[in-house]
Formats: sequence, C-alpha cells, structure tokens
Amino acid sequence: MTSSRRLGWNFGLQRAVDYAVELQKPLIILDALRSDYPHANDRLHRFILEGMADNRQRARRSRALHYPYVEPTVGHGKGLLEALAADAAIVVTDWYPAYFLPRMIRAAGKKLPIALEAVDSNGIIPLAAHGRAFTAARFYRSFVQKSLVSHLTVPDADPLQRLRSVPRPGTLPTSITRRWPMTTPRLLSATPKALAALPIDHSIPPSSIRGGTTAARRALRAFIGTKLERYGSDRNQPDHHATSGLSPYLHFGHLSPHEVFAAVMTRERWTTRKLQSANRGARDGWWGVSPSADAFLDQLVVWRELAFNACEYVPDHASYDSLPDWARGTIAAHSSDPRPHRYSLAKLEAAETADPIWNAAQRELASTGWFHGYMRMLWGKKIFEWSASGRQALERMQSLMDRYALDGRDPNSYAGYAWVLGRYDRPFPERPVFGTLRYMTSESARRKLRLTRYLERYGDPTPFARATEVKSETPTKATAKKRSRKKTP
Repeated sequence: MTSSRRLGWNFGLQRAVDYAVELQKPLIILDALRSDYPHANDRLHRFILEGMADNRQRARRSRALHYPYVEPTVGHGKGLLEALAADAAIVVTDWYPAYFLPRMIRAAGKKLPIALEAVDSNGIIPLAAHGRAFTAARFYRSFVQKSLVSHLTVPDADPLQRLRSVPRPGTLPTSITRRWPMTTPRLLSATPKALAALPIDHSIPPSSIRGGTTAARRALRAFIGTKLERYGSDRNQPDHHATSGLSPYLHFGHLSPHEVFAAVMTRERWTTRKLQSANRGARDGWWGVSPSADAFLDQLVVWRELAFNACEYVPDHASYDSLPDWARGTIAAHSSDPRPHRYSLAKLEAAETADPIWNAAQRELASTGWFHGYMRMLWGKKIFEWSASGRQALERMQSLMDRYALDGRDPNSYAGYAWVLGRYDRPFPERPVFGTLRYMTSESARRKLRLTRYLERYGDPTPFARATEVKSETPTKATAKKRSRKKTP
C-alpha cells in the first residue's frame, strides 16, 4: 500500500486478491511508512498510523497477512520490499501520479526480480483512459459526460472475503522479521510518547481529525445525512459547515472516490437512465440528481479528476514553468508593480498579516490541518499579491500546505496553486500586480460570505493593529491497459 491505504473499494487490493485466488498463493499486505518523506511530522504521521491501525483490525478477519511497518530511523526500511519479493509470485501496488510516488514505484520496478504491477484507483475514470491533458474544466466535463457510462465498474467493497480458498501465509523468515519487525500496537496507537521516539518533525501537533477508514466512513455518513442537501447553497459559506471534509481521507486513501460516489448516488436513487443527453459539457443538470448532489459531483468527479489528469499528462506539473503561457506572461509583465505589502514566509506561517480574514484561514490550516474551500482560493490569491514573484508565491503555497495540511501533497493541492496562477482559468480585465489573472480580495469576501462565527473561531487573538507589516523595498522582476501498468525485470 502506498496511496490507497484501505482494505475495501480498492482496485489494487482487488487485483492482488485476484492473483492470490488464481495462483493459490497467500497474500501479504505491506502497509509501510517511511520517516524521511518531505515534511514528515507528528500531524501527518499520526493520521497515517491511525489508518494503519484500522487496517490491522480489519485484516484480522481475513486470510491475508497485514504487515504494518514504520521506520524507526531514516532509511531503516530499505530492502524490505525486495526481501519480501524474493519468494513472491508478483508484487501489486498503487498507481498515484503525484508527489515522490511515481519515482519510488519506477525505482522499485527496476530492483525487483519479479513483475511489479501498479493499479489506478484514483478516480471514477482511469487515468489511462484520459489520453491527454485537459486545459479547462469544461473540456474535461464534456469528456466525463461522453465516457462515464463505460467506466462505472466499481471495486469490491470487501475483496478479502474471496481469500477463503487461499492458503494462509506461513511464518515469515526470521531474517525479515528481525531486521524489519512489524510495528507494535503501541506505536500504531500514535500516542505523543510513541511519536516522540520517531525521527520526524515534532513542531506540528496532530490534528483533531482522526485518520483511518472507520473515521472516514463516519465523516461520509455525516455528510450524506446532514450536509449534502445544503451543499449547493451553503458550501461557500464558512459559517455554515456544508463542505464534505472528506479530502484528507481521499488523499491518504482511507476512503475511495468510488465509495463516495456510490453513497451519493444511493442517496439520490440514481440510475444511468437519469443522465441527460442534452447540453453536453454543461456544468448543471447533466447528472439528473438534486442541485446539491449535482454541485458535489462536479467537485468529486470533474475538478478532482482534472487535477489528477494534470499530474499524469502535464510534464513537470508542479513547476511554475508548467503554467499557461498567457499567465506567466502577465505575471512577468507586472513583476515590478509595487505590492501593497511584502510578508516573509515566517510572517505568513504565523498568520501575522494586516488582513484578518486571511489570518483566519491560515490559522484554520495551522490548527486543524484542513481549511475551507473558498478560503483556500482567497488564501492563495493573497499570497500571490504579497510575494515578490509568481515563482515565490507558488513555493510558499506549496510549503505551507505540505507542512500543515492533511490534504496537501495531493493533485488537488497542485491544481489549487496552479489555478491561483492561471491554470484552468481565463484572462480578466488587467489591473496592477495581478495583470489579467483573476482578482480576489478579502473585502469582497466579507461582503459575499457569512464569516461571523468563522472569525470568532479563527480570528486574530491579538488586536488587529499588532499585525506586523513588511513594506516592499525594491521591486523584483520575475524570471522568465486502462488501470494497470507493469514493470518486468
């Protein structure tokens, strides 16, 4: 398990079960966590560990061997996969097109003496079916509307049930278990003492949001039962708590987009007969569901999968140079415009700006590991406005999200940064600093949004006048197979 860290609704695990049944070989599930991934900290580690503990409990009811392993020191896990593969028939893993995972999978494919198969469980439509990069949501939406019906096969809810005819794994060689012992229940409990013993950043405390499939399904039920009907009207209102809050679970693979899709459509009593043939490419009405479900499906299926599309098909998708030419051009043309404020990364991280609404968004991120969807757009636009260049703004957004957010390091995160800087958008009337990029302000947010309770919860704890402001000194110019892939020895 690398990105789909769950025991159900998982095409990768289902593929592994298929092989185990066909070959009559036992199945071992390696659920490992390294200690030196970028920004490894108590918040991210505990969320992942809670998912591993959940998997361990669920796997006990099956004939598979769940092998949880957490690196006690940097690099301690090197060689574990190769050691397990020495007596294996095949290795199956997850395909995830972002972060360091593609490099890791390719490197593993070169080292293993047997075939490595990476399976795509990322979205409703497999990435291999996309065929190309899509430059706007309306183009991908039209593709979804043309292609969806042929990709509505969902993974098994509980594939491990099919292992009843398969031999149980025997005892693993002591040469493996002594060198790489299974993680203890004490460490999987992710207590402060257990986390303190690991070689990770301890300055970012764990979130109150719990990890694991059990917590993920609880959040999904709460969304379907109490929030979905309000999603269409209230999702952009920070005071109304109408967003799903599922992004951390989708990011770490504790919850499948297929399971979310199925839950929404069950609630809507949906069948493919409800799909509308007219207005192909239109944002509203095509699904044949309630307006709120329609709006949510556009986020889950169109915008989320469009983000994965960029990671798969846009070269160097996370870089500044991958942005559209028009966006980089207008940013460069306005690189010497005076900024109203210049803030260091440290000031941004501490939410010490002259903008109380932006500060509230940053505090929500820093304290909870998640923040409201509309506020994310404003958060990014203001970071651009306060940065010396587009490149610096991109680096700052990524640094803050990767460190604090439970749903950072994700295709959706990269798509959000890129949207702030012009991807998937169009030119707007020109103005200082932004050029023809879409402009957003806290003043307009205050007029449009209900923020009273939000600011009471996350607002400045000290008087607004104490916010530290750093004026610009010298302007800086800007520098210009569908779901399966195999690697064989």
